[in-house]
Amino acid sequence: MKNSIDVRVEFSFKGNDYDLTSTIDLDAHSHALDIYQILAHDNKIDTMSYLYEVMQETDLEFSNARGAAAAFLQEGQFNAYTFALHWQEHKIIMQLNPIAMRHMGITDLQQNSALKQALLEAYQLGRGE
Repeated sequence: MKNSIDVRVEFSFKGNDYDLTSTIDLDAHSHALDIYQILAHDNKIDTMSYLYEVMQETDLEFSNARGAAAAFLQEGQFNAYTFALHWQEHKIIMQLNPIAMRHMGITDLQQNSALKQALLEAYQLGRGE
């Protein structure tokens, strides 16, 4: 299932009212999730402008989270950092699942948390983390 979320920001600048919205495909942006930058790009706002700076000072409103992102949306607030960690782990697990199947006959690492954790630690060790 695709991970996405709707975001909205409402603010005023130089006598003009702005009500900007965007639906963010989190799978496409999870490697570098700068929500203000994505929102600005989707609404054709220059990220080097004062308008963008004012927008960054305004709280974002989140809604309609889909996929795994729904677990990270609470009361209109989205924990993008924790979602990104979850997404990265999921991506790694998808690479490790075939190894567990090939060598141990295990089809789903989520069902074997000890093996999942061991493989994740081995993966991180191999990356020097």
